Amino acid sequence: MTVKSRLKIMMFLQFFIWGCWLVTFGSYMINTLQFTGTQVGVVYGSAGIASLFMPSLIGIIADRWVKANRLYGICHFLGAIALFAAARISDPGLMFWVMLVNSMVYMPTIALSNTISYSCLEREGLDTTKDFPSVRVFGTISFILAMWTISSGGLELSNMQLYIAAGAAILLALYSLFLPDCPTAKVQKDKSLVSLLGLDAFVLFKQKRMVIFFIFAMLLGAALQINILFGDPFLHDFALNPSYKDSLVVKFPAILLSMGQISEVFFILAIPFFLRKLGIKKVMLLSMAAWTLRFGLFAFGNPSSGGFILLLLSMIVYGAAFDFFNISGSIFVEKEVDSRIRASAQGLFMTMVNGVGTYLGAVISGKIVDFFTVDGIKDWQNIWLVFAAYTVVLGIIFAVSFSYKIDRDKMENLKISA
Repeated sequence: MTVKSRLKIMMFLQFFIWGCWLVTFGSYMINTLQFTGTQVGVVYGSAGIASLFMPSLIGIIADRWVKANRLYGICHFLGAIALFAAARISDPGLMFWVMLVNSMVYMPTIALSNTISYSCLEREGLDTTKDFPSVRVFGTISFILAMWTISSGGLELSNMQLYIAAGAAILLALYSLFLPDCPTAKVQKDKSLVSLLGLDAFVLFKQKRMVIFFIFAMLLGAALQINILFGDPFLHDFALNPSYKDSLVVKFPAILLSMGQISEVFFILAIPFFLRKLGIKKVMLLSMAAWTLRFGLFAFGNPSSGGFILLLLSMIVYGAAFDFFNISGSIFVEKEVDSRIRASAQGLFMTMVNGVGTYLGAVISGKIVDFFTVDGIKDWQNIWLVFAAYTVVLGIIFAVSFSYKIDRDKMENLKISA
């Protein structure tokens, strides 16, 4: 089996775990466990808290002391235990702590999967920018499959989604034993304390453009969390309208949301083209515009024939919204840093997006949803319009504050072979 094939299997299992519960867990907590919007936001915010320090910490360990592929397997085994425990919990406070443990070991594996992929592809003499998207796309495919499995099995409001995720995590932990080794960096004796501790990636904050990039990656991470947290509960709430309660949107909301992941497949493969032609600034602006459309279309979409078209369009633009800041951002960081701090830099990127961004997005959006909730009825139109306005403001500020000149020599490496 080729290295690329082995990496594709790794990515498939990596995101199958997440796809089993990430989108539908909010509906399970709201509809089955009767959690409030704020309580759901706090539970999801555990991923943000964990990502404030764990991706960077694990990245440092992978760069300096423990091979990334070995650390990767250990994290997934521990994550399986946490998911199994979460499936048996109904108290919001306890659910937060257990999901925090899960997040502490799962969130770093996203960055580690990128690190393992970049390292293996580079050693095979392959172009990471050109070849990584074709590996990463298998994660999106598996995310879609997981969502379809949970939704078609009628498990969106059941704790079985967590049990299935736990099983997949154990499988990936075992599979990691067969991944290629990722060597740690050799530490020179004359290195500074910063280098010895593996904190070299933080020197990126000395560069103004990298600071701005990381800040906006964080703020877009908040938009992603808003989408993850309340997309599925929003569609479930159409059941409150007698005209829509038997619609396919209400019966299989996760399958509809999976159309967004299907859209991701195409946008992921288009990333090298867009980065080469437009550069990271315009690609990020396209992401912000797509997020605005995503939320705006949600505001006016519904299960009626005309409204369903709007919902479907929102799924299509989601691919650009997610890929053009998350995947493109990871590639941008990979190209901007020294290979010796690859894992640390990817961990730092994940900290900003899935750490600070996730926490802010989860907690603040939960409060906004509760603000627009009266007698248990949520005013979803105004909720989504508030979120759309947020991404409009982001786009305007980013356009005037971020400056990046395209390096034409580097961009040549983004060309796709005929």
